[in-house]
Amino acid sequence: MITVYSKNNCPFCDRAKALLESKDVPFKIIKMEENSGAREFLMEQGLRSVPQIFKNGVLIPGGFQGLADKDEDFFNTLKV
Repeated sequence: MITVYSKNNCPFCDRAKALLESKDVPFKIIKMEENSGAREFLMEQGLRSVPQIFKNGVLIPGGFQGLADKDEDFFNTLKV
C-alpha cells in the first residue's frame, strides 16, 4: 500500500496524487493538518517536507520527483 503524507495547498503533493491516480495505483492520504501525529512521525524520520511517499512503510526517496522517476514496472507492482 502506498501512503502519501500531504498538506493543503501543496502543488507537489497534488502532482504526486495525480500521478498515482493516472497509474491506477491505490493509495491513502495522510493530511498533515488533520493528523496530529503525522508531523511528529515525519520529524522522527528526519523528513521536513511534503509530500513524503511510503510503500508498505518504506520511504520512496525524493517526494514527487522520486516517484515520477520510477518506471512503469515499479507502478505495476503497486497495483497488486
